[in-house]
Amino acid sequence: MSAAAPTPEDGTEGISGLDRRIAGCRACPRLVDWREEVARTKRASFADWTYWGRPVPGFGPADARLLIVGLAPAAHGGNRTGRMFTGDRSGDVLYRALHDVGLASQPTSLRAGDGLRLYGVRVTAPVHCAPPANRPTPEERDTCRPWLVQELRLLRPTLRAAVILGAFGWQAALPAFAEAGWTVPRPRPAFAHGARSRLEGDDGSGLELFGCFHVSQRNTFTGKLTPAMLREVLRAAASAAGLPHHEQ
Repeated sequence: MSAAAPTPEDGTEGISGLDRRIAGCRACPRLVDWREEVARTKRASFADWTYWGRPVPGFGPADARLLIVGLAPAAHGGNRTGRMFTGDRSGDVLYRALHDVGLASQPTSLRAGDGLRLYGVRVTAPVHCAPPANRPTPEERDTCRPWLVQELRLLRPTLRAAVILGAFGWQAALPAFAEAGWTVPRPRPAFAHGARSRLEGDDGSGLELFGCFHVSQRNTFTGKLTPAMLREVLRAAASAAGLPHHEQ
């Protein structure tokens, strides 16, 4: 299913090079067809936009100490803007919370190039293409995993904590962390909001893993995940990562 092996040719590729290669991936035919169809037909409210319509790379600095892992880009969010969690209501909730605790320069994320900066935080996903009905298949998840593994390996020198949004992201991320050089406890830690687990690195470095309900509209509209709950997890993860943050 994979059109090209997602590994650098010489082992020296940085995050920016990885991001460029991710944006050119066409490994999953169903996802390619869907993301490009959405980009052609658009949503009426975004008729004047030129949609990104490609895989969406991670967003944030290459020396991030904290990683946030979601699920996949939204069809009219990241698939439109080209930036993770940008241009949709899930992103509105996430970036507002990051700003509230001092980890983002502004509370909104409307489009790439809008001035948003993340402080010591990078945002990514185990699946880089918008999937139909927001549901990637297990095969698509596994095909995309090498991109996440490569990103984790590049972040390893500085990465100290990760927040995983939702059970899908948790299940997809644990094997990636293991392949990237961290030891995942056995039995594998179960996902739960507020779950915390430590992964030991083969180089002696540790990583604190935090579970958080996904910032989906289903969760935020029903109150399953409130802004206060999200801020609490972000503050705990920022502390574990050694990042300065606001207490509110």
